[in-house]
Amino acid sequence: MNRTFLIARREYAAYAKTVGFWLSLLAFPLFAVLGGAVPILIRSSEPVRAVAVIEEGPQAAGLAASIQEALRRDSDRRQDRERQVAEAAEKTTGMPAAAGGGAARGALASLAGPRLRIVDTPADIANAAPGDEQSAAVRRWLGDETPKDQRLDAVVFLTRGSDGPAARVWTARATDDTVEEFVRDALRAANRKTVFEGAGINPSVVERTEQFRPAISVFSPRSQGGGEVSFRDKLPTLMGMIGGFLLWSLIITGASILLNSVMEEKSNKILEVLLSSASPMEILTGKVLGVAMLTLTVLLGWGSIGAAGLIAAAPEQAGMVGDVLLGGGMLGWFAAFMVGGYMMYAVLFAAIGAFCETPRDAQTLMGPIMMILVIPMMTMTMAMSTPDAPLIRGLSLVPFFTPFIMMARLPSDPPMIELIGAMAGMFAFALFMMWLSGRAFRAGALSDVKLSWKSFAGAIRGGGR
Repeated sequence: MNRTFLIARREYAAYAKTVGFWLSLLAFPLFAVLGGAVPILIRSSEPVRAVAVIEEGPQAAGLAASIQEALRRDSDRRQDRERQVAEAAEKTTGMPAAAGGGAARGALASLAGPRLRIVDTPADIANAAPGDEQSAAVRRWLGDETPKDQRLDAVVFLTRGSDGPAARVWTARATDDTVEEFVRDALRAANRKTVFEGAGINPSVVERTEQFRPAISVFSPRSQGGGEVSFRDKLPTLMGMIGGFLLWSLIITGASILLNSVMEEKSNKILEVLLSSASPMEILTGKVLGVAMLTLTVLLGWGSIGAAGLIAAAPEQAGMVGDVLLGGGMLGWFAAFMVGGYMMYAVLFAAIGAFCETPRDAQTLMGPIMMILVIPMMTMTMAMSTPDAPLIRGLSLVPFFTPFIMMARLPSDPPMIELIGAMAGMFAFALFMMWLSGRAFRAGALSDVKLSWKSFAGAIRGGGR
C-alpha cells in the first residue's frame, strides 16, 4: 500500500508542480466567462449601418416609409425585451431594476438600439441614370474612394412588380446579410399590409394584432410555493445540466491525462523501472489515485473561482445555488457520480495506454470510445425538457452514460429505485472494469505488443500470463 501511495504522490506532483497545469486550471473559468460575454460584447459594439433607401418609379411609392416603420418596430421590440429582462431580474432578486448589474443592463441597452439608420441618399446616386452610371456611383459610396466617416454601408433600391415589392441591395461587405434580411422582412410586412387593404381589412387592426404581447405567468404544483414558477424553480434543472457537462469534462480530462502518462512512461522505459519495484496492480492503482487527486484539485479550483465570482457579482443567486447544491443533496450525488464515472474511464484509458508508445497507437481504440462518449453530450440537453422520455431513462441506466445523463435528470426527481439501480449498476460495472482493465494493463506493461483489438482482447483473456 505504501508503494501505491508513493506512485500516486509522484503522479500528482508530476502535473501539479508545472506552471502549465495551473494556467490551464485558471484558463477554463476565464474562457467560460468570455464565451458568454463575447457574443454580447460583439453585438453591443456592432456598428450601426448607414443605409440609403431609394424608390425606383412611382409604383414603389411608400416602400421607403415601410422600411422606416419596420426599423421603428424593431427598436421598440428590443426595448420591450430589455424591460422584460430587467423586470424578471427584479422579481427574482428583490432588487430594484436600477440597482446593481449596470454593466449587464448597459449591454442590453446597446442591444435594444437599431442596427440600421436610414440616411439621405447622395445626390450623385439619386440623379444617376439607371445602369452603369448608377452602379458606378454606388460603388464610390461603398468603397474606399469615399472617406470612412462619410461612407455608406448599404444602398437599397426599392421597386414594386406584379408579384409585390422587391429590392436590390448593394452592401459594402459581400458577407454581411444584415441589411438584406431586414429589408426582406420589411417588404414582407408591407406586402401583407397591401393584401389586407385589398381584402377590405383595416391595416391598423392587423398592426395592433401583431404588436400584441401577452403577459404569461407560469404555475406549477412543484414550484417552491406551490404556485407561480420562479427562477429558483428552474435553477435545479440548470445546475443539473451544468453538473452533467462538468462531470463529462472532468472525467474525460482525468482519464486522458492518465492515458498520456502511461503511454509516455512506457515509451521512455520508465514503466519498466517502476515494475522492478512495484506490481502492475500497485502501479495502476497509484496512477489512478494520483490523477484522481489532480482532478479533485481542478474541481476545487474551478469551484472556488466560480463561487467567489458568483458571490461577488450576484449574492442573491449564489445563495440559491448553495441551497440547491447542499439542501437538495445534489452535491452528494455529484460526488458519487464523479467517483463511479472516473473509476470506469480511468482504468480503461490506463489499460489502453499500457499498450501504446505513441498517440497514433491509441487511435485504434480511442476513436470508437470517443464516438460513444458523444451520446451523453447530445442527450443531456434533451434531459432538461423531457427527463422522463423512454430514451433518456434507458440511456441513464447504461453504466457508461449514467454519471452524465442521470446527473442531468436529477432535478426532475426520478424514482429512487432508478437512482439506486443506476448507481449500483455503475459501481458494479466500475469494479468489473477495474478487474478487466487490470488484466489488460498487466499484459500491456509487461510486453512490447502493439495495440490492436486482437492483442487487447487476448490480454484480457490471459491477464498477461
